[in-house]
Amino acid sequence: MPKILLIEDQPQMRENVALILELNGFEVASAADGRQGVALARADRPDLILCDVMMPELDGYGVLHLLRKDETMRAVPFIFLTAKGEKQEQRTGMNLGADDYLTKPCSEADLLSAINVRLRRNHDISCSASANARPDFSSAKPLESLGLTPREAEVLLWVAQGKGNAEVATILGTSESTVRKHLEHLFPKLGSESRGAASLVAIEALSRKGMP
Repeated sequence: MPKILLIEDQPQMRENVALILELNGFEVASAADGRQGVALARADRPDLILCDVMMPELDGYGVLHLLRKDETMRAVPFIFLTAKGEKQEQRTGMNLGADDYLTKPCSEADLLSAINVRLRRNHDISCSASANARPDFSSAKPLESLGLTPREAEVLLWVAQGKGNAEVATILGTSESTVRKHLEHLFPKLGSESRGAASLVAIEALSRKGMP
């Protein structure tokens, strides 16, 4: 049973989301603020974190920043919950390492879909990399050794983390059509015909970077 950590300062929202998750077979740990959330994350090692952005004392960005500095927490999928949906805000969160962004109130279907996609993606990454060679997504530079331009390498770096074209465009401050063009150019260079195949090549390259 996957364990979800829910960090949300609004009691009613926290209770509603927790109930939805529990009814769909997830184990849920809840935190009422960012500091409590960071402590629970480090103690319980959840499979995925859902976190509100706007919270007193330590906001969602602060939570994400602290957890991404922790080597043991870097691979945990992190989804922001927010009442705002501006592209600049999304770009800020994703540049810090967020995996997805859900605007409140979101439907049960959208919530469960986002969670299941990220859990599957994290599982695929774990299976594709050995225990001693996990991918390091901190830089796109190693991907340039595959014959990619710096911009193509950046696009592939985010695609390998499960981002869609719209998300990559937001993160890199470009258009979806430009992202598609980069993908069209990099697939032949990698000998790949799909995002999944290209992602596996990227993960292998990024794993080699971290090997002794």
